[in-house]
Amino acid sequence: MIKTCVTAAFLFGLATASGADGADRSIATVALSGPFATQTPWRLTVTQSGHPGVSGTGDPEPGVVMPCLRHAGSLTCDPALDVRLDPNRQMSDFDQPHYLRMARVAYRQAGDREPLLIVVLASIHAGNGGQLVGTQAFAYHRDTDRFVSLFTHTTGTNNNQEVRFVQAGLLRGAFVTVEPTTDAPFGYWVTVARSSDPTAPYRTVLRYRSATGYNDGNALPVIDSEMPEILQRLSLWRPGQRLPLPASGCSKPTLKNGALWCM
Repeated sequence: MIKTCVTAAFLFGLATASGADGADRSIATVALSGPFATQTPWRLTVTQSGHPGVSGTGDPEPGVVMPCLRHAGSLTCDPALDVRLDPNRQMSDFDQPHYLRMARVAYRQAGDREPLLIVVLASIHAGNGGQLVGTQAFAYHRDTDRFVSLFTHTTGTNNNQEVRFVQAGLLRGAFVTVEPTTDAPFGYWVTVARSSDPTAPYRTVLRYRSATGYNDGNALPVIDSEMPEILQRLSLWRPGQRLPLPASGCSKPTLKNGALWCM
């Protein structure tokens, strides 16, 4: 897998997101009552501070992002949504979100009447261009009229890390994460998490060391290159069957040492 880094042009483009006058502004609203059929009105609102942040290199960044999950009549945000990117670490400048990457309702199966709310937040950029990215997923618990956290994961960005909610195919509804190993031969830890019930927390069902190597020249994202191996280990695919290909297509798919390549 080819190493990826955030470019200076990308940093410059995103640094213009905050309001120029210093006033806080709304950047996203997700109405939740319809898709979740909630007993009382619920919505997710995301506000961004107009006071700019500063990157690890001293460059301007957008202001702090303030997500709020709240039902009608409540004056406070529901604590189920954690505003810290990594609450398990000591508080730092990288713990506050400055970017909203995603806030949407996602469906685990066709015709799903109990979807997920997925929120992805990211920090300022470090000196090497990397960020902390926090992914959270929530389900609605009708008995208590509350949203409950089912999945949380925080990772970096500078070494092809990814957290992906699978929207189609044999793994639909699962979360797949890839993170670099810390010892040779350098590759990735691939983890698959699934939920056994609409309101049950996601649990790890598979974790293994990848066939994909770090900086091996494969242009595919690690999750796509590992998909045949993931499905085979979960007994959902076997050699000789049609290869599971990425949504963007793959003109000449081939397996090399267990990893998918598009030649």
